[in-house]
Amino acid sequence: MKKFMVFGAAMCVVMAFTSCKSSESAYKKAYEKAKAQEQTSSNDNDNRSVVAAAPVVAPVEAPAPVVDNYDNEPVRRENVSVVNGAGLKAYSVVVGSFGVKSNAEGLQQRLKSAGYDAQVAYNSGNNMYRVVASTYDSKASAVQSRNQLRATYADAWLLSR
Repeated sequence: MKKFMVFGAAMCVVMAFTSCKSSESAYKKAYEKAKAQEQTSSNDNDNRSVVAAAPVVAPVEAPAPVVDNYDNEPVRRENVSVVNGAGLKAYSVVVGSFGVKSNAEGLQQRLKSAGYDAQVAYNSGNNMYRVVASTYDSKASAVQSRNQLRATYADAWLLSR
């Protein structure tokens, strides 16, 4: 029984290899057809006369000025109270949120040593300490500051009181 199965499998393999041969004549016909097309196209190019055409010049348009639309930037609104700092303005850039006050104060000290007027604010609803790197009256200034801080603090976001 086993011999018949092996013999049947071998016959299937042999038939598969012999039935997929491509004939040399098919390749030869395709080569001759391509050669004929190449010759006719070269004859057509030789018979055409060359006419010099005037260059086409496209009109140049001035690029539109880029206007930043800060109205569409997302702002999170939370009720926070300042724990450590001078006070928050209308828009603040938050770079860290901690459940432990000492961790928030550690990030605040690193930001202060980097030149930021960092503050710690407490959100009693979430029981979280927010580390604010900078605070502004205008949303545009806060967005620009957040974009710069995202190079170091990728999760920086805007807070509105």
